[in-house]
Amino acid sequence: MPTLAPGSKMPRRHSRAGGNPYVRPSRLQRGRQRIWIPAYAGMTAGGNECPSKTPNHNAANGFTLVELMIVITVIGLASAAAVLAMPDPRGRLVDEGARFAVRVRAAHDAAVINGRPVSVWVTPAGYGFDERRAGQWIALAEKPLRVSQWGEGTQAIIGERARVTFDSTGMADRVLTVPLRRDRTRITVTIGADGSAQVDG
Repeated sequence: MPTLAPGSKMPRRHSRAGGNPYVRPSRLQRGRQRIWIPAYAGMTAGGNECPSKTPNHNAANGFTLVELMIVITVIGLASAAAVLAMPDPRGRLVDEGARFAVRVRAAHDAAVINGRPVSVWVTPAGYGFDERRAGQWIALAEKPLRVSQWGEGTQAIIGERARVTFDSTGMADRVLTVPLRRDRTRITVTIGADGSAQVDG
């Protein structure tokens, strides 16, 4: 390829047939400096111009399907972790079992203080307390010992109804185990023969 002497100027226009074969008639402007491009640049061996190659900006700046799926998976896992970390608005099942156990002990104390038998009955939907008066069971009206329903989603895994009676000395006529279930959580409240109530789980 012939070289140019320093300071020499290339002609602005040349035909491909009779002009300089190394210079194309087009030029690029960079400020005031003119840059001449060899005629064979961008041409195939047969003399045809090659198609221009422009960078694929979409491939360089976009997301692939795999990357998008990874982002969606990470967001899903983060959301699940946040939901599991949130406290249950219904409260813990063990707290509900402890509340029931406290009321059972209150019924035991009422039997001793009043000198009358007091019973606690349990169903899958709730529980309540009765006092023996004039040969029949009367529901207690005191606030801690009123009829109560299990919390939302909580169920006692027993038959239709189970009853434990405390005599005037506080002793129970039987030992009763009350399994409680909510979703996948389970606990057990055990009423002992001495009138105690214990939560396990």
